[in-house]
Amino acid sequence: MNLFKNIAGTFLIGAVMASSCSKSTAPNTEVSEEKVEISKEKLDFLGITDPNHLSAASKRALAWPDSLTNEWFGEFSVHDLKGDLAYEEGVVRRDPSALLYIDGKYHVYYSKSIGKTQGFGGDVENEKVFPWDRCDIWHATSTDGWTWKEEGLSVARGEKGTFDDRSVFTPEVMEYEGKYYLCYQTIKSPYNVRTKNQVGLAYADSPYGPWEKLEEPILSPADNGVWKGTEQNRFLVEKKGDFDSHKVHDPCIIPYKGKFYLYYKGEQMGEAITFGGRQIRHGVAIADNPLGPYVKSKYNPISNSGHEICVFKYKDGIMSLITTDGPEKGTVQYANDGINFNIQAVIPGAPHAMGLNRSLNSDEPFSIFGWGLTHRYVSYDYQHIRRFHGKRKTSHTAKNEQTSKKTKATR
Repeated sequence: MNLFKNIAGTFLIGAVMASSCSKSTAPNTEVSEEKVEISKEKLDFLGITDPNHLSAASKRALAWPDSLTNEWFGEFSVHDLKGDLAYEEGVVRRDPSALLYIDGKYHVYYSKSIGKTQGFGGDVENEKVFPWDRCDIWHATSTDGWTWKEEGLSVARGEKGTFDDRSVFTPEVMEYEGKYYLCYQTIKSPYNVRTKNQVGLAYADSPYGPWEKLEEPILSPADNGVWKGTEQNRFLVEKKGDFDSHKVHDPCIIPYKGKFYLYYKGEQMGEAITFGGRQIRHGVAIADNPLGPYVKSKYNPISNSGHEICVFKYKDGIMSLITTDGPEKGTVQYANDGINFNIQAVIPGAPHAMGLNRSLNSDEPFSIFGWGLTHRYVSYDYQHIRRFHGKRKTSHTAKNEQTSKKTKATR
């Protein structure tokens, strides 16, 4: 079939995609054909000169939307901090929240624990099984973003028997109408490999607190997975259940379109390894009030990949940085409705557990990544918080290569 007239013309995406997967398509399955005008310039850009012989890669490239640009492509560097957030032997400081900038000071909240990690297999009731085990949430401030002062404890673990008695960790902060909200992961003791976790929330009238904790979690794992047997093996399941049947992690609340969108990472019972690594996906739960109740979206999961949640407002929608795990890791994705995300660009080398500086947020691509906080593993036992810098990359030139400013800006 000749797909083009005079090389360029109307391209039938549905027909081409159907022909490339016809062997696995059910006999009576209908495939819709989307007609897309392909210009000679696009064909030349993609290096396609023979439209009668298209590889699967060429078909995918022709189906890419024109919105894919280099606006979100960039590079990062990471630097040590000074003051109380500099590395301290024997202390874990990790998972920095987004930064608040209030009255000339930056504020950050983070997980803090003491001592080495023993792991599973020993006395899990009294030992420490992960670096984020036996954590509390602490607060620090800075006037320049480099030298930090630890202000003290913000949210502590609950009393014995409560849903957060073992650890409170991986916080995210939101300011809304003069009030402050901290959401975070929680664990109830004992901490075994099959232990499920939840999401808690605290609120205050000041970034310094005092913080009032809700007595019940605002988000829990799905309850439709079934473990196989009774041994502590998280990979043995009779039924895996929803994408978040084991754990709900890395919560972040964004005020959006008159509601509150709680984005989170889901871990599934019997978690698999796929061609992109761990089978991690993201979800969202929505509320009319920042204190809840939060209702999970029927469209969950809203990502095929990811790890720590990194979401922010951009123009009329929400951007999400997808890192670490899954076939779409290392991408930035956009949803104009906060749910249906599409890839905008690849961002290689993005730091882990990014605490965004939301005061930088604007409609200019990549500006949100100007600088913020991240964490670094000095060892498996100990981590500390550092500062990252991001820079949009718009050109690739050889040493001493002469290019015009116009060419350099658009390559």
